Amino acid sequence: MYGFSIQVTGEFQEAITRVTEALKSQGFGVISDIDVRATMKEKLGIEGKPYRILGACNPSLAHEALTAEPDIGLLLPCNVVVREGADGRIIVSFMDPEAVLGLVNKGEIEHLGAEVRQRLEKVRDSLK
Repeated sequence: MYGFSIQVTGEFQEAITRVTEALKSQGFGVISDIDVRATMKEKLGIEGKPYRILGACNPSLAHEALTAEPDIGLLLPCNVVVREGADGRIIVSFMDPEAVLGLVNKGEIEHLGAEVRQRLEKVRDSLK
């Protein structure tokens, strides 16, 4: 599997704030924020449910990964999706860094994947 999710309570924007704060508590910053709903509306005229992709980055772990494998940037940052489901519930999904970074097939990268996953799981668990 390439990711893991949790359903959260509250309003969509509140979920974005909670996720951002939880990421900070684990050393991540949000370096990109893609509003998919707004993009689909602007480019295609399609109305959709709220859907945001947050690019989360832990600078020290990213530096370690880039040092070990300069092209690892193709697999960064760690994406976190906050979306409204068809039933109106808010779902937060996290990419699985172990699965993604495992593509590199290097020991020094694999241990980073495990560490990042552990931190993202703590973020997920704090949202319960």
